[in-house]
Amino acid sequence: MTVTLSGVSKKFGAVRAVDGVDLEIRSGEFFSMLGPSGSGKTTVLRLIAGFEEPTTGTVQLAGRDVTRLPPFDRDVNTVFQDYALFPHLSVRQNVEYGLRVKRVAKAERISRAEQALATVHLEGFANRSPAALSGGQRQRVALARALVNRPSVLLLDEPLGALDLKLRLEMQSELKQIQREARITFVFVTHDQDEALTMSDRVAVFNAGRIEQVGTPAEVYERPATPFVAGFVGTSNLVEGETAAKILGSHGSYSVRPEKIRILPPGTAARGDEVAAPGRIADVVYAGAQTRFLVDLEAGGRLTALRQNRDEDGDEALRHRGAGVVLAWRRTHTVELTQAN
Repeated sequence: MTVTLSGVSKKFGAVRAVDGVDLEIRSGEFFSMLGPSGSGKTTVLRLIAGFEEPTTGTVQLAGRDVTRLPPFDRDVNTVFQDYALFPHLSVRQNVEYGLRVKRVAKAERISRAEQALATVHLEGFANRSPAALSGGQRQRVALARALVNRPSVLLLDEPLGALDLKLRLEMQSELKQIQREARITFVFVTHDQDEALTMSDRVAVFNAGRIEQVGTPAEVYERPATPFVAGFVGTSNLVEGETAAKILGSHGSYSVRPEKIRILPPGTAARGDEVAAPGRIADVVYAGAQTRFLVDLEAGGRLTALRQNRDEDGDEALRHRGAGVVLAWRRTHTVELTQAN
């Protein structure tokens, strides 16, 4: 089912939480809305779900205007961060609760609940209490409860935020697999850039109630449209003003990712397709698998370069503080940025 927002704004008193959002989410895709707290992403999710009405604009599901319809009259379901499971009900009773409300016959309720539990890989857990489950298992029960209603769109509001890092990584893979198997549209809200890049077919980056960029994870990361996207999605160097003029030959605002930069001995000439910027290492940050080098440029400003720790250990890398170097990167890895409207 296609989700379409046209000119959608939402005000809470004097606060404009969503400011003129136009968005189309394609049928069957895993779509993430990424942004910091207060950027408007969760409000947009609630507008799609029907928990809020827009101040202006329209919300359509499969071409049907649902802007003023209540949540129960929309073919969507929502999974929240806190799971919201009923502690006094078994796992299966939690999953079939929505079907019970809809007065679905008992035999069909049980069959569909078992099928939903199988989809989230919880076969054999039907009679357990939610209290006996791990955090990841409770999250999967919440997913099964949403999937049992067979919605065309599943809305997920920071569903992995309460899990520890290891379990969150496992659930990212699980969610993507579940989405492929269920073949329904997932709309996923997160503030975690790695989560969005790992799981999504496309990502919308939110800032101050507006969408700064929509694209595939590779497009958003490799070709950020604005300084905000470059800084929020991953780590990026900004080259601006006089520094940009000296290094790149033109004024403006540009981005280059730290992992794209090579660290060369002083005096090394760049290749024909590269930019070269001499400087001095101001600091070295050892981070296990890689080391970050903070380099003060002769042209002004500071860039960060990353190097994988393949050939030297952390103690050796730390000895490079104060050394002269040349930073080099391909011109095609320099992305010109524009200011958001």
